[in-house]
Amino acid sequence: YLIHGEVVSRGIVILTVILTTVLLCIRRLIWRTMMYQRFERGLETRNILIAGTGRAGYALRHHIESIRYLGYAFKGYVEIPGSDHEPGIPGSEILGSVNEVLDIARKHFADEIFLSARCEPDLVKEIVSHAREARVDIRVVPELYDGLTWNSPVEYVGQFPTIPLHRSNVPVFGLFLKRILDVVLSSFAILVLAPLIALMAIAIRLDSPGPIFYRSERIGKKGRIFRCLKLRTMVADAEHRRAEILHMNERDSVLFKVANDPRITRAGRFLRKYSLDELPQFINVLRGDMSMVGPRPPLASEVRNYDLSHLRRLDVMPGMTGLWQVQARQDPSFDSYISMDTVYIENWSIWLDIKILVRTLAVVASGTGS
Repeated sequence: YLIHGEVVSRGIVILTVILTTVLLCIRRLIWRTMMYQRFERGLETRNILIAGTGRAGYALRHHIESIRYLGYAFKGYVEIPGSDHEPGIPGSEILGSVNEVLDIARKHFADEIFLSARCEPDLVKEIVSHAREARVDIRVVPELYDGLTWNSPVEYVGQFPTIPLHRSNVPVFGLFLKRILDVVLSSFAILVLAPLIALMAIAIRLDSPGPIFYRSERIGKKGRIFRCLKLRTMVADAEHRRAEILHMNERDSVLFKVANDPRITRAGRFLRKYSLDELPQFINVLRGDMSMVGPRPPLASEVRNYDLSHLRRLDVMPGMTGLWQVQARQDPSFDSYISMDTVYIENWSIWLDIKILVRTLAVVASGTGS
């Protein structure tokens, strides 16, 4: 219209604007509906701690919980000595003192800490300094901290004004690409490998009595519990017989592994050698419980023995394969296990995931599985 083009009519221009507006609104509606459903399932939510047990903290907690689409999951209060205490707050929800807030944040996989009551500026500066290292975001109620919040933008959480003192950089686009890669590869693998899984299921059934699949409760991102699927490679009562072979453990510290485990069946030994028992985990990837690449999902019994620093590996989605699997799979050292996962988390990129996936094919083909 502006350049007096004769080929494109004004009607087409107007129709394009209208259709684009409508389709964009529909896309945003679908996207938000999907995100709200994930929030309801406890996925992709941001865990928060509220520092301060006064009326402001109490009101903030209930305000956040009343608006589920905000995507926040309240984990507990942190007490600030000398501040007011709201009688309606039960003692079981107070997790400790503000002096140990970052340790508490690590234990509960907190993404953000809301400071809802006044505390010493030096302590706030110390918390912010350590929060940068721990990748925990800090927000405060604006009027509480004169000087610390100058030139900082006010952001609303529902109806509550807050000021972010620190915010970690989240690679949103990179994580979106990672999820797309997970969905595409897992969908393709399930379709292509379905006949092979069916054959292995028959072999398992003929080899020993018991179920075909083994469902194990694992700890996922931010401590979320999910059921990890595998093809059964052991006798049906393997869990009850574990105490009999604890003395045969070949790994140190937290990990447990026995190369010649007497509970492993004949079919299971072959499946483990080529990691074929893990193929059903593509379903976990498609559901969003796991990723193609990431730290292996630990058992709850292992996590109970973790130090605070070890919980760093639970900040990300667990994976079917990872840096440890392709570089130090036979290394019995738990420190090496943690170190590899930490290196992966600190240096993550889509390109690193692709390289690990390519190397995984070589590792599987060589038959170096347990």
